[in-house]
Amino acid sequence: MSADAPVDLADLYRTHHLQMVRLARLLVDDIASAEDVVQEAFLGMHRNQASLRDSGAAVGYLRQAVVNQARSMLRRRRTVREHLKVAEPDIAPAADSDVLLAEEHQEVLRAVNRLPQRQREVLVLRYWSDMSEAEIATALGISKGTVKSQASRAMAALTTIMQGGDR
Repeated sequence: MSADAPVDLADLYRTHHLQMVRLARLLVDDIASAEDVVQEAFLGMHRNQASLRDSGAAVGYLRQAVVNQARSMLRRRRTVREHLKVAEPDIAPAADSDVLLAEEHQEVLRAVNRLPQRQREVLVLRYWSDMSEAEIATALGISKGTVKSQASRAMAALTTIMQGGDR
């Protein structure tokens, strides 16, 4: 997409929907919620299409919207559970997860899921979405320095978790 071309939402959906669902799945832990997050992000983009100044930035806008929607969903869940005094449910892995990931990958994902939200977001965007520090900073609304420090802390925590030091 060029900076002066209108955003073709149908094309954007065809090209990036699956990638955004995968990103959301890593942030919210279940596929149904991930699909809801992505749907809301696309709806938001549709509602604000006229105000999108740079159609070339549409994917970045969409990625940021997915992260923000995932945060909102997790925040709503936490609020409901606190209000109802409901324990966190065990989220069952997807039926095809054994086929899709080798055991060591599953172990890493379990460790990543134990990280604080911001650290998890930084790692998912960096290593899953292959984004630069500047792109992550923009997507999360934080500074590049914060991206670096959160990534460093996350990697240190993962090392501890994976070595069995935080069971």
